[in-house]
Amino acid sequence: MSVKITGSGSYIPTKKILNSDFSNHRFLNEDGTNFRASNEIIAKKFVEITGIEERKYAGEDQVNSDLGLIAAQKAIKAANIDPETLDYIIFAHNYGDIKFGTIQSDTVPSLATRVKFSLKIKNPKCVAYDVLFGCPGWVEGVIQANAFIKAGLAKKCLVIGSETLSRVVDKHDRDSMIYSDGAGATIIELTEEKGGILSHESATHAFEESNYLYFGESFNKNEDTNVRYIKMYGRKIYEFALTNVPLAMKSCLDNSGIEINQIKKILIHQANEKMDEAIIQRFYKLYDQSVPEGIMPMSIHKLGNSSVATVPTLFDLLINGEIENQSIEKGDYLIFASVGAGMNINAFVYQY
Repeated sequence: MSVKITGSGSYIPTKKILNSDFSNHRFLNEDGTNFRASNEIIAKKFVEITGIEERKYAGEDQVNSDLGLIAAQKAIKAANIDPETLDYIIFAHNYGDIKFGTIQSDTVPSLATRVKFSLKIKNPKCVAYDVLFGCPGWVEGVIQANAFIKAGLAKKCLVIGSETLSRVVDKHDRDSMIYSDGAGATIIELTEEKGGILSHESATHAFEESNYLYFGESFNKNEDTNVRYIKMYGRKIYEFALTNVPLAMKSCLDNSGIEINQIKKILIHQANEKMDEAIIQRFYKLYDQSVPEGIMPMSIHKLGNSSVATVPTLFDLLINGEIENQSIEKGDYLIFASVGAGMNINAFVYQY
């Protein structure tokens, strides 16, 4: 018996935002002063560092739970299950439902409850709750589902990762170009197949690192100071991730009983292309090995950073052959890993 992903689904919004669409933005420094560089130079350096060429935004008539619902419906269909048989619905997000053009987050009832309602599930023993764990939220939701199943408390769980970061960005902050919207979902089940989740690792570094990602006021000092936006200390996050994520991945892999040369793919949070590449290089260096070609599928170039949605969306695209020159086969060993606000880190080793 094993705990496996038996169905996956994703929803990628249709509204495409190119880097050139930011050309008329007035980007400012944290103290409110103007940049010396032009937006053209800013955009060029942005692509070199992040790899992001475009991103997707949710439609004006959509909120976060709408995106999560679509991904969930696809996952349920792929797993060919009756929604009434679900024991848990775990919805990972960070900012709730925010209607277009507003600043208020709506989290009552929970987004998981809203999805359960929309799926028309009558079973009261299907427990629905939300997870706020930064960008690693979906991975943590899978780890929790695995724990419920192994403890005999569940047989089937729906884990969703969905976010609409476009609703919480400061248009005067260059970092606003990073963020995007999207949703991914998976059915986690107890099966008679071999493999599945072999090991996992989670950690929260909060003694000095808790506010590396935070909610802060606009860089434009003329804006309402009571309105808050997603902010980050990029250099601190980069240094933190390079030090701690490879170590967490190594601990997770060592506990799995799988050798590093058996790993076929690493599905890592799509935060920043250069950072992700550096993390993988550090990880392989811990084993005195070079990084195998094609080990790290990427979706950030066209989809941007959609927080909790990046990893499940990447997985869904990968298994459906929608990532160029990337594929996995039955029996392949994978590492899922993420890092984000908290600062939280997690990973799990999985046999497909």
